[in-house]
Amino acid sequence: MSARELVVLGTASQVPTRHRNHNGYLLRWDGHGLLFDPGEGTQRQMLRAGVAAHDLNRICVTHFHGDHSLGLAGVIQRINLDQVPHQVTAHYPESGRHFFERLRYATAYRESVELTEAPVAADGVLAVTDAFTLEARRLSHPVESFGYRLVEPDGRRLLPERLAAHGIAGPDVGRLQREGALGGVTLDEVSELRRGQRFAFVMDTRLCDGVHALAEAADMLVIESTFLDADVRLAEDHGHLTAGQAAAVARDAGVRHLVLTHFSQRYSDPSEFERQARAAGFEGELSIAQDLMRVPVPKR
Repeated sequence: MSARELVVLGTASQVPTRHRNHNGYLLRWDGHGLLFDPGEGTQRQMLRAGVAAHDLNRICVTHFHGDHSLGLAGVIQRINLDQVPHQVTAHYPESGRHFFERLRYATAYRESVELTEAPVAADGVLAVTDAFTLEARRLSHPVESFGYRLVEPDGRRLLPERLAAHGIAGPDVGRLQREGALGGVTLDEVSELRRGQRFAFVMDTRLCDGVHALAEAADMLVIESTFLDADVRLAEDHGHLTAGQAAAVARDAGVRHLVLTHFSQRYSDPSEFERQARAAGFEGELSIAQDLMRVPVPKR
């Protein structure tokens, strides 16, 4: 199992189909589990995908339309039923706090887990951990919506030939990493910058500054493409993107792996989304999301 992978739980937009559940996406990131937009049926999709409540550390909701949030009630109750031993943090638009509270307490159950609410009110950093920084950016949709971006801290990559040239080997390598210098040789002299990986999650939105900011230099971009390009007017009117628009964002942002999802039930041929994405000039890795698909985050 990849240490960093996207597990796709659902890919439909407003109406589920026989083959597509409502939204749901789990990002596994070095022992952390971030669940994005749990729509109706997410708990069952987790079971089918081999995802346990214990895998969840954060829940990130972009907005409070039902296909992105009606699964919250079941997921939260399952977290409590399974007595998840660690804190779980929920991020969601501050303006929808009343919706979150209603879903959290939709029915009677015994609360046994610390669920921390950390609503989003503006662009900026939401959390900083040793593994990543989680950020949010405002999107453009009929209800308030935020996209999410995960950024790994930059690090250093040791260069064996430079270590050898300075006669540094064995335990001295560890000392150099811990102390930053050894015998007049600095860490910078025997290493190079290793840029941290970046993951972006963009759901219901028109084109806007937030979309581009989230996508910038992402190793993986998960983005809605509700409509095909012929229906661009519908996309604009309803606050959505087309396949071509989403792919153009990824192209201009230098995205390495593009995952298109959130498809309208009006379309029966998924390959058309791929065709339009390539026609828009995106040349990186491309996945047309399917329920229960697993997509590894690209290696460095």
